[in-house]
Amino acid sequence: MTPAARTPFSRTPFSLYPELDTTALTAFVTALESGDVTGLAPARAAEIAEVRSVAVFTRGKVTGADGDLLDAALWRHTGTQPRPAIIMPSPWTSLGWLPYAVQASLFAARGYNVLAYSARGFGGSEGQVDVAGPLDVADGSRALEHLVERSSGPVTKIGFLGDSYGSGIGQLVAAHDTRVDAVVALSTWGDLGEAFYENSTRHIAAVRALLDAAAKARLSPQTQSVFDNVLANRDVQGTLRWAETRSPFTHIKELNRRQVPVFFSHAWHETLFPPNQTLKMFNELTGPKRLAVSIGDHSGPEMTGMLGLPNRIWTDAHRWLDHHLRDIDNGIGAEGQVLGEVMWSKTLEPRPTWPSLTERLERLHLTDDGELGDEPQAGWTSTVLCGMDTPATVADAVVRSGYAEIAGRPKIYRTQDIDRTVAAVWTADPAGETTRLRGIPRLRVTYRAANPGSTFVAYLLDTAPDGTAHIITHAPYTDLDSPPDSLISADIELQATAYDVPRGNRLMLVIDARDPFYGDANHPRATLDFTSPEATPSYLDLPLG
Repeated sequence: MTPAARTPFSRTPFSLYPELDTTALTAFVTALESGDVTGLAPARAAEIAEVRSVAVFTRGKVTGADGDLLDAALWRHTGTQPRPAIIMPSPWTSLGWLPYAVQASLFAARGYNVLAYSARGFGGSEGQVDVAGPLDVADGSRALEHLVERSSGPVTKIGFLGDSYGSGIGQLVAAHDTRVDAVVALSTWGDLGEAFYENSTRHIAAVRALLDAAAKARLSPQTQSVFDNVLANRDVQGTLRWAETRSPFTHIKELNRRQVPVFFSHAWHETLFPPNQTLKMFNELTGPKRLAVSIGDHSGPEMTGMLGLPNRIWTDAHRWLDHHLRDIDNGIGAEGQVLGEVMWSKTLEPRPTWPSLTERLERLHLTDDGELGDEPQAGWTSTVLCGMDTPATVADAVVRSGYAEIAGRPKIYRTQDIDRTVAAVWTADPAGETTRLRGIPRLRVTYRAANPGSTFVAYLLDTAPDGTAHIITHAPYTDLDSPPDSLISADIELQATAYDVPRGNRLMLVIDARDPFYGDANHPRATLDFTSPEATPSYLDLPLG
């Protein structure tokens, strides 16, 4: 029986790249090989002609760790001129390296030798999926050697570029292989354990999506076991040990020791790898670094670039590697470390550092009458019934909801439909002027759980006068250790945001005990009693910029 067949959970074919045109990319690659651009759009035909005039495209195999053959594509210049090189490990998709076909060609046309390869267990590659484990790191170094050996001239500098899965592999290879000079990590992770267990809460929708997206892949028995354990709530410590090795944050000292330049892109409403765990990684890097955070969800902000359309994320990825691998003074090093896209306005705001996004904090207290007020109020209780969902949810679907956001159609929440017996709600006064949220909101709340094990999810909404709302940010919280009927103080960071609340709208904080995106530890029909002790008042800190 195969590892995939052992799982008790269904694996419906699913793509993390729902808008990727596989037919068009396949036609592009076919034209790269043959030179026949019949039927291609003029822009794609011009790209084919340009890259074929300077480089040779071939498919092949990279001999990876343990002798496993990895499906690969090589864009190689024939002259003996010294030039830089880029290695591109594939995303988490059965398409393997194919999503990189257009961008790899653009890099090759600009003078790079490029190797894109399918990670082990995916697409046409042998081996089993190791989830950025030691075998994947070794594969990355083997791919690097493969490219260097086939370069007809000296290789000057080497970069790794990856989206999603390939982004984590690229960071880890750079931490272990001193030949890597720069990294581009798009829709990436820093701490995989935190991504799977945010505030001790299982990200079950994300894990299911990863499993479904790997329905055609060959998962190793360990990989299958870890994913199944997350879904079944088994062996948490074993999963965290497994994730630690696979987390770039664990190896950050190696990256900092060599001052490896790293470019990150992310989405504010990322449902696979929440932004805060990547921010933790970003803020600890001491070498050259840049972070672009955009509207949308996993890989959505980069998608148009994969299709060959203009895309600012990919443009900056090119500029980053041009600057650090080709020593081109294109200004990207002086533009600040952070570029944030403000939700719904699509305004781009550069900042010199991440901390500079937040200019001051405003504290709103949770009060007895359901208001977010200026003064603390002790002694009240707001009871939430467990086991019932509410209209307050993270999103409608992993990844796909983000495409609606990018298109300007964010999910609408009807706050009047939120049942106050299964959710606690606090609302601020209407904003007298635009409220510029920039950074990480923080929530402190105290509650009493009658049973051992409890979970809640906090949502911060932007509510219009008619009661409809958009989600700004959220975070889950789980307590597994407190004895029954004890007071639990939860201090949590909501996910980072850049959001303008319009004049006249209200901030609304909603706390409920169930969300389909998360596994919860609550007993059915149990209650959570939220309160605000005088010594430790409950409050929400808003980062304003």
